[in-house]
Amino acid sequence: MAKAIWNGQTIAESDKVETVEGNIYFPEETVNRAFLRPSSTSSNCPWKGMARYYTVLVDGQENPDAAWYYPNPKSAAKTVKHHVAFWRGVEIIPS
Repeated sequence: MAKAIWNGQTIAESDKVETVEGNIYFPEETVNRAFLRPSSTSSNCPWKGMARYYTVLVDGQENPDAAWYYPNPKSAAKTVKHHVAFWRGVEIIPS
């Protein structure tokens, strides 16, 4: 069971994750959205497409743009559609 933890809270937990370029992507239904706030940040990957970001908010502490997802990934990255990945201090415990 893979987990994403920040500030002592489990943000996501799943036994069905996708791993791409060393990043673990959690199915969106396994992410606790109470800890996510939409961000205006976006970035572009040449082979995955346009990424959008969330700020992670736990117990009043913000971790800006610490989660990302691809709303419409390119065909080469279709496995990450409807998945969320984490970084910037979010601890990822692989399964």
